[in-house]
Amino acid sequence: MTSRTLWALSTFSLLTACVGSPSKDKDKDKSPTAAAEPHDAKKAAERLKEFILDAPPSDMGTKLDINLDNNLTILGSTIEAPSPAKPGDKVKITTYWAAQRKLDSGWKLFTHIMDGAGQRVINIDNIGPLREMRDGSQSLPPGDWEVGKVYVDEQVFKIPNKANTDTLQIMTGVWRSHERMKVLSGPHDTANRAIVGSVSLSGKAGPGGGHIPAMRVDKLEPSVKIKLDGKLDEPAWATAPTTGPLVDAGNGRVSKGPVNGDVKVLWNDDGIYVGFSVADTNIIGGFKKTDKDPQLWTKDTVEMMVDPEGDGDNKDYYEIQINPQNLVFDSQFDDYNQPKVEPNGPFGHQEWSANLKSAVTVDGTVDKSDDEDRGYTVEAFIPWKSFSKAKKLPPELGSSWRVNFYAMKNNGGVAWSPILGQGNFHRAPRFGRITWNKKGAPEAAASAAPAASGAPAASGAPAGSASVAVKAAAAPAASVAAPR
Repeated sequence: MTSRTLWALSTFSLLTACVGSPSKDKDKDKSPTAAAEPHDAKKAAERLKEFILDAPPSDMGTKLDINLDNNLTILGSTIEAPSPAKPGDKVKITTYWAAQRKLDSGWKLFTHIMDGAGQRVINIDNIGPLREMRDGSQSLPPGDWEVGKVYVDEQVFKIPNKANTDTLQIMTGVWRSHERMKVLSGPHDTANRAIVGSVSLSGKAGPGGGHIPAMRVDKLEPSVKIKLDGKLDEPAWATAPTTGPLVDAGNGRVSKGPVNGDVKVLWNDDGIYVGFSVADTNIIGGFKKTDKDPQLWTKDTVEMMVDPEGDGDNKDYYEIQINPQNLVFDSQFDDYNQPKVEPNGPFGHQEWSANLKSAVTVDGTVDKSDDEDRGYTVEAFIPWKSFSKAKKLPPELGSSWRVNFYAMKNNGGVAWSPILGQGNFHRAPRFGRITWNKKGAPEAAASAAPAASGAPAASGAPAGSASVAVKAAAAPAASVAAPR
């Protein structure tokens, strides 16, 4: 529509406030508007009536059905951008919202544009017809929405020069004060941010066909202590590097499957700490507590694959799984999936032990299908000495290991680095890269990807985990990649 086009062309003068420093984001959200009149919801709705529909349009783009605490639904989204795009290009994201019930006042919309390394490159909370600040409020915030109507949330932004990875991920949600509205289902991370799509950038692809995610993990100070209780509530976890939302293990797209999650990593001179946060509405254990090396991948589990040499050659790598019952499967492999005895194992050298310590907390019930669960958290410590085939332990500062993380259900699931049809979950050339370093040390010259950041967001919207690059597309088919 003409007025929408005029609005889109005018938004770019506002974007500099979004690209600036975190402190400016804060100031932007708190700045008073020039108008002193109170917010008039009816007047705003009349002025913005072209963005309010009686039913979803037929050309709504990608269907999402993201449920925000049974209050709001993100029906779908469309993205208009060059493919591939480059810094300076304009991107238009249109998100279609519906209200399931009338909300209290005070709720606001937010949108974060993240790069593939987990850095938030733009905050566009108040960009768009529904969000433009007027009379001290977003023009038409969720508290003004009518049940049964569809709200067309259009936003335009320019890809900044500081986008350093091969995709930008678009994450949105609703917040007030210091809380975000919970995301109950649909593509989202564990910090209640809905994933509505992403934009592929040109000239940023990783080697070997497909982006390889990377994170830098700085060594903990000697005084920092982590209690293994499955809660991830120490300050060190709040700022730990993170994978961001895991993606479909087969194709790398936003997962609409039954599980999702993210992973954080810490380390010290003694070993590695990993924290998995898994979203799962039907948590299955399914094993006896006395089982030794049970085949956890056939039910619900998290998994960590480790190739210490960093070359991705699939020689002398390790597999570790922990399920919601806190049962463990661990094994060491000489080569890709070898040794292996089909169909019931052993798989690898199952006599090897990670000698790990772990704790699990469950938000829901295990092996009870007549209720709805939220998910589970796994916190684990693996001593360096368990990786006996590594050349140097602890690893040298600046060195990289190849690692992949998975959250699984019924022999499939989501991954930090997707397999992309190049094998199964053991495919080391598809593992991500973790660089072990210390605070203040410069980036290694060979590193092509920036460090992941778990630092809290500084805008009005609460902090959350970083993100992994995915493509905005129709719901993908179930992953064909499998761990065995």
